[in-house]
Amino acid sequence: MHVRRRGTMKRFTLPPLDLIQGFEAAARTLSFTKAAEELNLTQSAISRQIRALEDSLGLPLFERHTRALSLTSEGRRLQRTAEEILNLLQETTDRIRADRRIKHLTVTTTAGFATLWLIPRLKRFTALHPDVDVRISANYNMVSLERGDADVAVRYSKAGTFPPEAERLFGEEVTPVCSPSLVDPQRTERPVRSLRDLEAHTLLHMDSGQGILDWDTWLVAEGLGDLKPAAALRFDNYDQIIQAALGGHGIALGIQRLVQHLLDEGSLVVPFNRSMVSQRAYYVLRSPLVRNVAHVDAFVTWLRTEAEASIAFGQEPPAGVQMGGKDEGARVASARKRRS
Repeated sequence: MHVRRRGTMKRFTLPPLDLIQGFEAAARTLSFTKAAEELNLTQSAISRQIRALEDSLGLPLFERHTRALSLTSEGRRLQRTAEEILNLLQETTDRIRADRRIKHLTVTTTAGFATLWLIPRLKRFTALHPDVDVRISANYNMVSLERGDADVAVRYSKAGTFPPEAERLFGEEVTPVCSPSLVDPQRTERPVRSLRDLEAHTLLHMDSGQGILDWDTWLVAEGLGDLKPAAALRFDNYDQIIQAALGGHGIALGIQRLVQHLLDEGSLVVPFNRSMVSQRAYYVLRSPLVRNVAHVDAFVTWLRTEAEASIAFGQEPPAGVQMGGKDEGARVASARKRRS
C-alpha cells in the first residue's frame, strides 16, 4: 500500500493539455474538421488526440455517426469542466501578460496638491502614457524614497529642506479667496470688499502645521493683528479648506497655483487685491531606485511641463521670506505686493 506523506507534492494524473484543447474544440463544434481549423491542425491530428484521450480514460467521449458527432454523457461532463478550466487559464494568462505590459508609478504628495492641482491635470498624462498605471498616495505621512515607498514625491517646503536633486515646480503666492456669494450685497449683509470686512465673516484655517501661510500671520502683516473675525473653522487638509470656501462657509487663503482653475471658472473670487509670497515652494523628488526609468522620467517631465504652463498664466512669484517665527509680521509685510 502506498501512503503519501504529509507535505509531499501532490501529483496530478491528468491528460496532456493539448488533448484537452482538442477535445474542447471538437465537443463545442461537434466537428473534427472545424476543431482542426480552429487549432491550426489537420483533421487526422484532432482524431488522434480524441482517440488518445478516450484511451487514457478508458471510455468513449463521442458517438460517431455517418455524417455527425454527438457527445456521450461522459463527454458532456468533461466538456463542461474543460471549457471552464480552459477559460480560467486563458483569463489568468491574459492578466499576467497585461501586467507585464503595464508600468506602475506611485506618487506621494499632499491631499491639497493632489486634489486641486494634480488630479485635474492627470488625464493629460494618461492620454500620453496609457500604459502607465498611476497610484496617488495623498497624505502627510513620511515615506522613504530610498526604500521605494514611492517612485515620485511632490512636497511643499523651503529649498533648504530638500536634497540638491529636488526640482522646483513653482512657488507660493497666497491671496484671500471666497465664494462669489460673500461679495454679493444681495446674498450677504456685509460683502467682503476690504480687509476690515473680514471681521464680519468666518476665516478658514489650516490646523496641521504644514507651513502654509496662516491668517494670524496675514493679519499681522497687514497691520490688523487685533482684528477679531466673526468665527473660525479649522481643517487638517488644505483641500478641505478650499471645499469649505466653495460652499460659502468662509474666507480662505488660496495658494494661487492650486486654486487658479477655480478662479478662472468663477467658483471662487478674490475679494480684494492682496497677495503674499514666501520662500516655500512645491518640489518634486524621485526615488533613487527608479533613476533612468523611462516612464518615471516621462512623468517628472510632464509635471515640469504642466507647472510651467500654470506659471504662464501669471508671473511666477519671487522668492520672498520664510513664513513663521516671532518677527513674522514685519518680514512678511516687506514681501507684500499689491495687485493693480
